[in-house]
Amino acid sequence: MVVTEARRANCWMNLKVLVVEDDRKIASITKMYLERDGYEVYLAETGTQGLRLARAHRPYLIILDLMLPQLNGLEVCQTLRAESDVHIIMLTARSTETDKLKGLDLGADDYVTKPFSPRELAARVRAVMRRQERGIEHEPPILTARELMLDLKAHQAFVSGRPLALTPREFRLLETFMKSPDRTFTREELVERVFDHSYDGFDRTVDVHIKNLRRKIEPDRLQPTYVVTVYGVGYKFPLKNE
Repeated sequence: MVVTEARRANCWMNLKVLVVEDDRKIASITKMYLERDGYEVYLAETGTQGLRLARAHRPYLIILDLMLPQLNGLEVCQTLRAESDVHIIMLTARSTETDKLKGLDLGADDYVTKPFSPRELAARVRAVMRRQERGIEHEPPILTARELMLDLKAHQAFVSGRPLALTPREFRLLETFMKSPDRTFTREELVERVFDHSYDGFDRTVDVHIKNLRRKIEPDRLQPTYVVTVYGVGYKFPLKNE
């Protein structure tokens, strides 16, 4: 029997995925592909039901439609981000940059525009899992720099002892910077390290996530000292305050 990458990862995580989608045909096909990869899948048809199932089952990843009855996807995403760092992939028939930025600004990890291939969506889920698996197996458990501490195993971040509610991509951005202090990263390098090669992103994506990260970790986000801009190049994490 062929064992997929998701099944191998599922042996140690017992991953749950919640699909919040009011189109039953799309939800059913998505569920079939994810279950074939070994995930335990829950379905919700409304934003309200999605929040209830997310709180009850604590899934590892949520596939979230933007246009939902009762509560729309942006409202659900905003609520989830206030409560957890669950991975979120948003689905939508909208494809404008403004709509994508709204989702990313609220903490979505990825964006898939309808109509989409179920195989592509399943591959995006596996990519998220591979990044998490590599981090757990090969990285040191704790990173510290000045007042910041990153617990890679528990996937928790602290500043001055205060826990931070970081999204998965904000966490990976901070992890990337803290592992290579004083190195300047271009936006392209950050997309490659944080968003994966398959990510269909755009120039402002990194800036949106940097802005959100600064809002959470910087004493003064207008004069950042942890993630600083290297004009004309990208961003870096200085060893000392500049």
